[in-house]
Amino acid sequence: MPASGKTLEIRTSPHILSGNSVDTIMFNVVLALLPTTAFAVFAFGLAGLLTLSVALASCVLTEHLICRASGKPTTIGDWSVTITGLLYGLVLPPALPLWMVAVGGVISVAMGKALFGGLGYNTFNPALVGRAVLQAAFPVAMTTWIPGFGPDRFSSLPSSTLTLPFTQPTVDAITAATPLAAWKFGGETTATVDLALGFISGSAGETSSVLILLGGIYLVARNMMNWRIPVAIFGAVIALSGALHLADPSSYASPAFMLLSGGLMLGAMFMATDMVGSPMTARGCYVYGALIGVVTVVIRIWGGLPEGVMYAILLGNAVTPQLDRWFRPTVYGTRSKEAST
Repeated sequence: MPASGKTLEIRTSPHILSGNSVDTIMFNVVLALLPTTAFAVFAFGLAGLLTLSVALASCVLTEHLICRASGKPTTIGDWSVTITGLLYGLVLPPALPLWMVAVGGVISVAMGKALFGGLGYNTFNPALVGRAVLQAAFPVAMTTWIPGFGPDRFSSLPSSTLTLPFTQPTVDAITAATPLAAWKFGGETTATVDLALGFISGSAGETSSVLILLGGIYLVARNMMNWRIPVAIFGAVIALSGALHLADPSSYASPAFMLLSGGLMLGAMFMATDMVGSPMTARGCYVYGALIGVVTVVIRIWGGLPEGVMYAILLGNAVTPQLDRWFRPTVYGTRSKEAST
């Protein structure tokens, strides 16, 4: 009997592929971030441009050098480190000294990504790892903000931007509090329209909530983002902050303020949804998102810092493996533990 000439291949699931490769998905995430990045440069001028450029360059260069040192082909062409660099730059104060920006970029890739084994193995969001280290090492510089839309933002730089390494930055006389800091420490609220459109002070990418939301919707429409995670985050924030606001409007901010201020929108759309650091199951994603939302509100209201998104997402990343164990799907053809008991 003649052989058919065909080989039977036995593979694990998934057996039906979408056709989207890693670099295609990562490139689309970069596209979704471009409007927010462009708005950050428009709002903060040269300071925003240099901060984002140094953040991106330090991350890409670190990834390339680590690949070369380990004898592996460079992976900068898959766009993953470009996302890390953009997100890292977007969560930094625009007036941060550039040498600090570069140090954080190296830490983001070397400690937050390469140390765990590279793309697909990092436990924590690399951009937030770099920011967390800078927050602990340089707390004053990381909480110094400049107002956006200054008349000379494209012709001059804040004095702190070009500070020499390991020297004390000189802070300009003109600084501004973020909406969260103004509310937490001064009881002042910011107009919802200003929060949504980005006419506020803050990190480079925390300003225009509308553009961030549109970028997230684009990825959801392309089926490149798990929509359950931001929905769960927003739902938890609305539920908890709404209940507190109804109980005492004079002491607790409204849900709209909590949603649109700080880094919640950027974190929920582009950081918490990291495919590696988030759960694999739908139920796990809902619990993961709810945890991030609750922790964010708790830190903002009762914590010592006005913002808690970074720590909430890192905590969510840490519990993701356990959530995957708790909400492990039932193997086809078997019964769940609950049904068998």
